[in-house]
Amino acid sequence: MLRFETAGESHGECLVATLTGLPAGIPVSLPAINRELWRRQQGYGRGGRMKIETDTVEIVSGVRHSQTIGSPIALIIRNRDWKNWTEALPVEDVAGSEDKKKPVKRPRPGHADLAGAIKYNFHDARYILERASARETTARVAVGALAKAFLAQFGVGVLSHVVAVGNVRLERAASWEELVALSERDEVMLGCVDPETEARMKEAVDLAYRTGDTIGGVFEVVAHGVPPGLGSHITWDTRLDGRLAQAIVSIQAVKGVEIGCAQEQASSYGSKVQDTIHYDKQERRFYRGANKAGGLEGGMTNGQDVVVRGFLKPISTLRRPLESVDLDTREPSLAAYERSDVCVVPAAGVIGEAMVAIVLAQAFLEKFGGDSLVETKRNYEGYLRQVSDF
Repeated sequence: MLRFETAGESHGECLVATLTGLPAGIPVSLPAINRELWRRQQGYGRGGRMKIETDTVEIVSGVRHSQTIGSPIALIIRNRDWKNWTEALPVEDVAGSEDKKKPVKRPRPGHADLAGAIKYNFHDARYILERASARETTARVAVGALAKAFLAQFGVGVLSHVVAVGNVRLERAASWEELVALSERDEVMLGCVDPETEARMKEAVDLAYRTGDTIGGVFEVVAHGVPPGLGSHITWDTRLDGRLAQAIVSIQAVKGVEIGCAQEQASSYGSKVQDTIHYDKQERRFYRGANKAGGLEGGMTNGQDVVVRGFLKPISTLRRPLESVDLDTREPSLAAYERSDVCVVPAAGVIGEAMVAIVLAQAFLEKFGGDSLVETKRNYEGYLRQVSDF
């Protein structure tokens, strides 16, 4: 089974990830992983932390001579900001360290601060926010880059774009070619394929910045070239749509998921929203008249592009703080302010790509198995012949 874990705090020494279950023989490029990390750091509305960090990955096990070797892969991404926190967050308690702490006593509405402090019995939310921070997703993106490298061996690509920032929305579909071009840009504004819409999105971010506020939005992840038959209808926890939804909602500040045209379907008649089925006799394949299902039917991929949207709330840290309560005095107080961003929707899209790639890679290996890439490809090619002969 393909599985991963991450560890590390926002201002700790480094972020760590482990990935087990990738077959041996998958080509791995450090520049390609670092490119994904760079994409995560981009976008109009990012805060001061992104000016400090230049994220790069170190792989310390599981990859040799630029190929996976089948053993667990361990990755490290060092935090440059750690040098400013060595006295505030030491591993070992030392004399005088209590005076150098940077406690957070005024929890932020919408953040993990208060719920986590209560759960773990901390009268200081510092330890909670350090792990709850979206900085953790840096490690996920590195793992996702490895999942992408695996999927690419089978012609599967996973990319994203921004469809809404605040109330500014892209009112048309984006082609796969547009998403590829977007991912290759060396300058990232708000991750929208339409320049005019992106300019209006920028205006919305500017307004939020001027008023000390934050702004959310919607990102769309598209997986292209996915074969039919990944996932299962047999049990609730093997349905791929449910697994993708959980993966997207696990991203910090994401509060909702849409697969395909779910909102449109909920307000329409069935005859208007089902994807009609057709057959091309020359190519000997089934195809759909549209893709309102987002490439998933009955918990399984149907051969269309997998389309998943994440709904991102405005992040919780505001330069114009909301009402809160002091954890010591229990008196009304304004929430704490930690250096943060105004808009992170483009970055959330890149994180969404990583999570979708990981889930698809898991489903791919569940179906086709293989301890080596050669074995997995052999199994996959046999399945494709079966599909062609159906």
